[in-house]
Formats: sequence, structure tokens, C-alpha cells
Amino acid sequence: MLLKVGQLLVCGALVSSLVACGGEEEKKTSPAEKPAAEEPAAAPAAPPIADDLDHGLMMSLSAFAVSPEGKVLYEPQPAKLIMVARRGGQWESRELVDPDSNVFHKAMLYTTPAGQSGVLTLGGTAAALKFWQKGAEPQTLWTKDFGGKFSRMRDAEVGDLFGEGSADIAVATHDQGVVALVSPQADGSFSVTEIDQKPNTFVHEIEIGDMDGDGTLEIYATPSAPNKMDGKPQPGSVVRYVPSQKGTETVGEGTVEGPVVEGPVVVADLGDRHAKEILVEDMDGDGVDELYVSIEEPTEIRRYLSGTDPAGGTLVTKLDDKLTRFLTAGDVDGDGKLELVAAGYKSGLWLLTPGANQEDSWQKTSIDTESGGFEHASVLTDLDGDGKDELYVASDTHGELRRYIWTDSGISREVIYKHEVRGSALVWNVMPIPVEHIPVEW
Repeated sequence: MLLKVGQLLVCGALVSSLVACGGEEEKKTSPAEKPAAEEPAAAPAAPPIADDLDHGLMMSLSAFAVSPEGKVLYEPQPAKLIMVARRGGQWESRELVDPDSNVFHKAMLYTTPAGQSGVLTLGGTAAALKFWQKGAEPQTLWTKDFGGKFSRMRDAEVGDLFGEGSADIAVATHDQGVVALVSPQADGSFSVTEIDQKPNTFVHEIEIGDMDGDGTLEIYATPSAPNKMDGKPQPGSVVRYVPSQKGTETVGEGTVEGPVVEGPVVVADLGDRHAKEILVEDMDGDGVDELYVSIEEPTEIRRYLSGTDPAGGTLVTKLDDKLTRFLTAGDVDGDGKLELVAAGYKSGLWLLTPGANQEDSWQKTSIDTESGGFEHASVLTDLDGDGKDELYVASDTHGELRRYIWTDSGISREVIYKHEVRGSALVWNVMPIPVEHIPVEW
């Protein structure tokens, strides 16, 4: 299906009173008197695409059992990673399954200091951080039972947190509020330092960036009270940690070598509300990152700069939705400026375009109202290498992975993967990966 920006469905259903969209009673006419229905505007065609692409996509998901009759049973199955790539003129898929966990919350490309590249996965119940390479058994970098109701590796980001050229991993977990640093060592092993812990706390999201422009990366996380499904308040905040050089700390009567970390410091105080999605990105191109916070129920997206009052934040936009759990930044039109895509639970996909200056209001444009999901995992990335980012979205409502492309005449949409049974999977994350590093045979 192809869509055009701004296309609306009007008067999509008949009502018993025969009241038209304008609110007036419909005039009764014979078939001969009725005007001919307008043909819908032709949607733009997708630009040609190469038969083979060097990069594909990974979908991290929860899989559920399906009865012989095709009914979804919602019985958790082993964690699954679905990889999609364009080969020989078609979109093809492969699967990776981990029987040790029942969900992959995230999968991402990871390269060790020794130059070995593969896939980093974050598992839940059991909580496990694993590194997968083609033709090799997975390496477990960290696994732990946190002692609460759940044990989940929920999110992670990678960055050179100590300025040593290494790929440190900042990890968020459920449900004991553990935030940890997993760092590669010279001998190929990984050290784990838990930099925070708070009982009965969910940390959904981790971001890494430099908001104060001092050249040192900071870590941002979203601790909140455990998830509420009954509409009661779920207080939360966004906090900052600042790693400095590695050193020694006094613990009891001895010393321990490890990272020195400042924090947590609250940078966004959300009161009785919370955020399960944040983004740290330099949207305005001034060389300094900003923090974007998607606050739940109802959805507000706020921007925070370094030094912003934690009780404040500048409103970017509101969405008529309960949840918006994915924000992704990219350049959809190739003009060298970033746009933001927000993926709402039921309201669909939204393109958010910054104004020319920080204080200017943002433009909000509907991309597709027929897309949705509890997570609604999305990513902007340039798989076809044309200098413009495409939008890839897992619409769990439809059981589809979709590709959106901006053209001169509108937005094209195509389905590149479809679950065999809609509702048999919940996608938590979508990420690009070079096909050569996909850890299964193609």
C-alpha cells in the first residue's frame, strides 16, 4: 500500500441516523442523481531499489505459542531475533532463537576492541547480555538474577565512556533498578560495574550523549515505579550519570579498581508521570546534544538542554495518545537536517520537524494513521545508500514490518516482512545491521 502525506479517511463508516460528516441529514437521492465517487489520489510509487543491499534489519521480539487452529495462546516462547535483508530482488528473513530467555528486548551491532563484529542481544527472564557471531557459540557477557519479580536486560547503548577507544556498554534492567557498565578488557573478557540500584524500580531506557559539550559522554536513564496497567500514577524521572577516568575506590577496608561515576542526578522530574522513551540527539546541529523525553498518559514530548530546570522542559508537541515509546531521528528528505519520528500506540506515525531556531515551534505531520502497537518499534536508517533515511516500522497491530520512503510526491509504504499469525509476536526493537555480520547463514 502506498500513502501520501496528509491523506485522510473521512466518513469511513455509516451511522444509523444517516448523518453526514458535516452534521446535516443526508439528502435522499436516487442512484441516478448521486454524484460519481471521486477516485482516490494516486499514491507515489516507491523508487527502484537494488536487488541486494549490504545492510539488513533485526527485530527483537517476544514470541507466543499458536494453536493448531491458528489462535494466539500468549504462552511465552524462547526469545527470537528475526533478521530481514534484501537478497536476489526479494526481502528474505532468517531467525535466531535463544532458549535461555523468553524475550529479546534489544539487538544491536557490536564491535569489540579486537575488531570482532556481531550481534549484542539483551534477554529477559533470564536476564542475559550475549554476543553472537556467525559460526560460533554465543558469548555471555553478563547474566544475573536481580532478585525481584522480573530479571530483564531492558535496554543498552554503546559508547567510549572513558575516552580509551573502547566500546563500553551501558545497560538498564528490570526490576531492581540496576544500571550497569559492561566494559571490554584487554584479555577479551568483560567487567561489570553496577553503578546504581533501587528496589522495585523499572529502568526502561538508556541513552548516551554529550549535552554540556565538554567532550565527556554522559549516560541518561529512565527509572520509574513498576508498570501500572490500571491507570494509577507511575512516578518517574530521567537521571544522568557521568563516567570519568577509571580509578580506584575505597570499599570497606580495601580498594577496588573500576570506573568512577558521578550520579544519579535528576535532569527531568516527571512527578506522577514517567517516560519509557528518551532520545539524546543534536537535532538543531549546533554540536551539542539535547534530551527529548516522551512522557506518558497523555503523550507529551519535551526537550531539555543542559541546565534546564528538571521541573521544566520545552514542549515539542502533544499527541492524542496514551503511549509513545519510540522516537527516532534521521534525515528523510536529504537536506542535511534531522527530523524526528514519533511512533504512537494508536495514533500512528508522526513526523516532527524542528523550526529554524531553538525557540521556534515544531511542525507535526501525520505519516500514517494505520500503524500502531504497544511498542511500535521504529528506526530511521539509510539501507539503500541514497543519502536519505528510510523509516522502518514494526506495526504489531498488523503483524508487519514496513518500509516508508519520502518522495517528491509523497510517502510510499511497502511491507517487507509479515508474521505468519498476526499477534504471535511483540516487537521490542528494530535495528540495522551489515548483512555480513548477521550471525546466521544466509
